[in-house]
Amino acid sequence: MRELIGWLVHLIEAGGALIIFAGTVWAFVRFAATGLRRRSLIGEFNKIRLSLGRFLVLGLEFQLAGDVLRTAVAPSFTEIGQLAAIAAIRTILNFFLTREIAQERAEIETEQRQPLAGGAAPAGV
Repeated sequence: MRELIGWLVHLIEAGGALIIFAGTVWAFVRFAATGLRRRSLIGEFNKIRLSLGRFLVLGLEFQLAGDVLRTAVAPSFTEIGQLAAIAAIRTILNFFLTREIAQERAEIETEQRQPLAGGAAPAGV
């Protein structure tokens, strides 16, 4: 049973690492393509960061799931303590990433709803 759980933990953690890697490659390609097409990345930069953050959060969730599964077979208090510390760090990181994603999303939505700043003045002014 321990071998099966160990194998599953490795599979889940590999899935999390793959998600993070795929998100990083996707964000880099999108960043490079945007940089080649435009001189200013300011508008797209936040969208790319937001998407990368989503990949990171999902990948960290998989990593945390692997840690939780590993605790099912961790008999010593030392291993449980180490896993608790790792889980706490990943959970805190996940919390702040999620919060930053929500803030970025709100900023992007606000920018999209606002009319062009500094638009043309009405005629006769």
